[in-house]
Amino acid sequence: MDGDNGVVEEVLVARTSRRTEAEPWNAQSPDNSAQNRLLIKGGRVVNDDMMQDADVYIEDGIIKQVGLNLHTPGGTKVIEAKGHLVIPGGIDTHTHMQLPFMGTFAVDDFYTGTRAALAGGTTMIMDFALPDRGESLVEAYHRWRSWADPKVCCDYALHVGVTWWSDKVGREMQELTEEHGVNSFKMFMAYKDTWQLNDSELLASFKTCKQLGALAQVHAENGDIIKENSRKLLSLGITGPEGHEMSRPEEVEAEATNRACVLANQVGCPLYICKVMGASAASVIGEHLRRGVLVWGETIAAAVGTDGSHHYNPCWQHAAAHVTSPPLRDPSTPDKLLRLLDVGDLQTTGTDNCTFSASQKALGKDDFTKIPNGVNGVEDRMSVLWEKGVVAGKMDPCRFVAVTSTNAAKIFNIYPKKGRIAVGSDADIVVWNPHATRVISAKTHYQAVDFNVFEGMEVHGVADYVICRGRVVVEEGNVRAVSGMGKFVPKLPHSQHVYGRIEERDRANAPHKVERAAYDGPVASLNGPAPSSAVEDSIIPASSQEFYTRGPTRSGGVNLHDSSFHVSGAQVTDKSPKRPSVKVNNPPGGKASGSFW
Repeated sequence: MDGDNGVVEEVLVARTSRRTEAEPWNAQSPDNSAQNRLLIKGGRVVNDDMMQDADVYIEDGIIKQVGLNLHTPGGTKVIEAKGHLVIPGGIDTHTHMQLPFMGTFAVDDFYTGTRAALAGGTTMIMDFALPDRGESLVEAYHRWRSWADPKVCCDYALHVGVTWWSDKVGREMQELTEEHGVNSFKMFMAYKDTWQLNDSELLASFKTCKQLGALAQVHAENGDIIKENSRKLLSLGITGPEGHEMSRPEEVEAEATNRACVLANQVGCPLYICKVMGASAASVIGEHLRRGVLVWGETIAAAVGTDGSHHYNPCWQHAAAHVTSPPLRDPSTPDKLLRLLDVGDLQTTGTDNCTFSASQKALGKDDFTKIPNGVNGVEDRMSVLWEKGVVAGKMDPCRFVAVTSTNAAKIFNIYPKKGRIAVGSDADIVVWNPHATRVISAKTHYQAVDFNVFEGMEVHGVADYVICRGRVVVEEGNVRAVSGMGKFVPKLPHSQHVYGRIEERDRANAPHKVERAAYDGPVASLNGPAPSSAVEDSIIPASSQEFYTRGPTRSGGVNLHDSSFHVSGAQVTDKSPKRPSVKVNNPPGGKASGSFW
C-alpha cells in the first residue's frame, strides 16, 4: 500500500490575496522558483537568541542578506511584513506519515501530511522508518524513501527504528550513519512482543550509537507492566478507550524514562526521549540534566493543547480519536509541560502525527489494545504552541522559535542550514501574523484525517506566508505546494551540540585505579576440601572454649566487668546453680509515686 488511498479532496480556504506596492507576483508562475529573488520587507526577525527589525533578501533558495536598507537587484519580488514576525520555518521532530501500524496505514501520507505541515508554518518534518522485528534496517530506510521522495511538499529527514537486536543490526546502523544520512535511532521500551527491547539490547544499541556519533532515542514506557495491566483491565470488562489510559499510568512512563537515562549514562551515550507526555517523566529528565546527564526531551502539540479527560468521553468515537501512546494525561499536565519547555527541561516539540480515521480506530471497538494509536498535529503545532505558550505568557517569541525549530536543528545537526534566519541559511521562512486568529476544525484543515483533537480551539498566530527553499508555498492561507518539491535532508553524525562535550567528559570521568603497595600479608588457602557446612564448622562447642575473665572476686563470684555472653549460644554461667527469684516491691532508692514534674 503506498498511501494514495489516504489522499482526500483538498479543502481550500479562500482568502483575499494580499499584494504589496512592489511588483505583483504569482506563486504558481513559472518564474516563482528557487532561483527567484525575494525580499521580505519591514518585519521583525526572530531567532532563538534575538529579535531585530530587519529585511531579509533571498536568492537561489538561500538567505543572502539580513538587515536594513538592503541593496537588491531590480525585479526582486517583495513581501510586505510590517507588523509581522519573520521566523525560521518550523521543524516537526516526530511524524509518522502513512505508517503501517496495527494492521492498517495512517491516512495522512507524505503528500497530505507535508502539505498540511506547510499550511501551519512547518517547513521540515522528521519521520521514522520502522522495520518489523527481524527486518533489515537498511531495507526499511529505502522503503520509506520510496514512499516519501515522490510526494513530500517540504523537506524531510528520517530517524530509523531499532526494533530488534543482533550484530547485523549494529552493522546496518553503521551503514545508515556513514552512507545514508541517518544520525538518530529510536529504541522502544514498550510494544511488548513487537518492537520492545530489553535492557541488555538497549545497552548494546546505546553503545553502538555512541561509537557512531549518533543520537539514541527512546519511546519510554514499561511494556511489561502495560501488557499485564491491559490483561487485568480486559478481564474486568473494561474494553473502551479509557482502558488505554488506565493501562499506562504516568509512573510507568516516568520509570522507563529514568531507566533509559540511567542506562544511557552508564555507557556515556547522549539520549533523546521522544514524546514526553507526563509531567513526572519530564521532571525525571530535568533531574538528570541537573546531574550532568546528556539527555534531551521532546513533547508534542497534543500534550500541551489538550488532555486525557477525553478518554472518558461517553462517545466512543471521540474517546478513541484521542488514543495515543504514551497517553494524554490529566488536565493539569499541559501547563506543567509548557513551563518545562520554557525553562529548558524539555527542548523540542513534535506532533507524533499518526492519523487514523474513525473506521480504522473502530478496529478496537471491543478491545482498547486494538485501537490504532495516533493523533493529528502537524498542521496545528505552531499555532497551538503560540497560543498556549506565547499568548498565555509562558514563553517569549525567542523561546517559541527555539522549541519549534532551532533546538531541533542543533540537536540533529542541520543547524544553521535550518532553524535560523541568517546569511547562508536555507530560505525556510514563515511570515507570522501574531494578531490573526483562526478556529481549528477538521472541516477546514488540510489533513486527510476526519477528526481533529483541537476541534473548536481558537488560536492566535497564523502563517500568512510560508517560504520553503526560497519558494512561496503558502500565501494568505492558500497552500500552493507541489508534490515532490521537498528534499531529503541528510543528518550527519557527531553533532557538535550533542557530542561536543563527550570526549572531554569521557576523559574526565574515566575510572582510575588506586596506586598502592602490594599486600604482603597471609592469604587463606582454598585448596583443601570444603567443609560440609561452613556455618556449622564455624561454631565451636562451649565446653572447648576458654572465656577470658579477670578471675573470681574475693567472694568467689563472677567479675561483673566481664560479659558472660558468647556468640555460640553457650554461656559461662550455664552450669552455675540458679538463684531463687526475689520479688522486690520497692526498688533501691525507694518506690516512686506521682509525677516527676
